[in-house]
Amino acid sequence: MRGVRAAKAVTEVCSPAVVVFLLPVAVAWQATGYRVLPTIGWGLVVAVFTSVLPMVFIVRGARRGRWDGHHVRDREHRFVPLMVALGSGVAGLVVLLAGHAPQDVVALAASMLVTLAVCILITRWWKVSLHTTVAGGAAATIALLYGPAWLALFLLVALIGWSRVVLTDHTVTQVVAGALLGPVSGGAVFLLLR
Repeated sequence: MRGVRAAKAVTEVCSPAVVVFLLPVAVAWQATGYRVLPTIGWGLVVAVFTSVLPMVFIVRGARRGRWDGHHVRDREHRFVPLMVALGSGVAGLVVLLAGHAPQDVVALAASMLVTLAVCILITRWWKVSLHTTVAGGAAATIALLYGPAWLALFLLVALIGWSRVVLTDHTVTQVVAGALLGPVSGGAVFLLLR
């Protein structure tokens, strides 16, 4: 029982919405030359469009019974929330481009959109772990920006994968696939665009 409680805590604290809220701030911090106000400004633009607005939609849908909760565990119900997240992310990218955001912030937003689009395609047929996809992509991005010592974040990705398996929301294959998908799609696009 203690393991299940720990897994629930890890799943919530390291949920995609939380990671996607914090990651843009970390990227903006480096991209703006470690200046506080631009970091907050650009970080919040990405966070609002890729985390806050999609989560508001997801939570409202869950409260209305459209899906089984804020993690949308049922694969068949994921398409609409993921498409809304994609649309919101595209709107955010437009705001970044119009506002002449730093290139690394734009690269992050684009890499997140590509990863989300790949997840949408996969989710039509199979249930990949969005938790480990997002965490893996975030770990790769941080390591690319701040150096190889940050590859230690993949230990956290493994912990997140463990939590998803313990809660029986995913299989080991689904969490490993996500942990690889995030860095391959998100990390590669970020690296190409920065």
